[in-house]
Amino acid sequence: MARAATPAIAALIAAGVDHEVLRYHHDPRSESFGDEAVAALADEGLLPEQIFKTLVIAGPTGLAVAVLPVPWKLSLKAAAAALSLPKATMAERAAAERSTGYVLGGISPLGQRKPLPTVIDSSALTFDRVACSAGKRGWDVALAPENLVLLTHAVTADIRA
Repeated sequence: MARAATPAIAALIAAGVDHEVLRYHHDPRSESFGDEAVAALADEGLLPEQIFKTLVIAGPTGLAVAVLPVPWKLSLKAAAAALSLPKATMAERAAAERSTGYVLGGISPLGQRKPLPTVIDSSALTFDRVACSAGKRGWDVALAPENLVLLTHAVTADIRA
């Protein structure tokens, strides 16, 4: 591949991190991007708990990122605490897309336009590989969770509700 297809993949290549790009058919009518990924990636031998969603949250000082398994709901209180924020809410779609450079449903924790403070659910560390968005709807990337933490400069915490 001469040129990386997304900034997330470019970031992985630039860092020399071992990864696998997992592509699947994205139905443009789908509104549950995470559930679509879970269903499609079951054939790759990934459990639903190994497939992570990237949520952009807003705190008093700006945006941040919470990365957690698709089947679980985010505890905004736990994410805020992990990032040393007094409180957090879900970011507005336009703000999340503008800040990260990705569209909703394809927001990756990697290769963002402006890297944001990130918290990854600690359950990621129980697996040898996890998948997260590769920066495009229908594209995920599988990698070692330690590398995801390293490349995003993330903290880890239990952020599931």
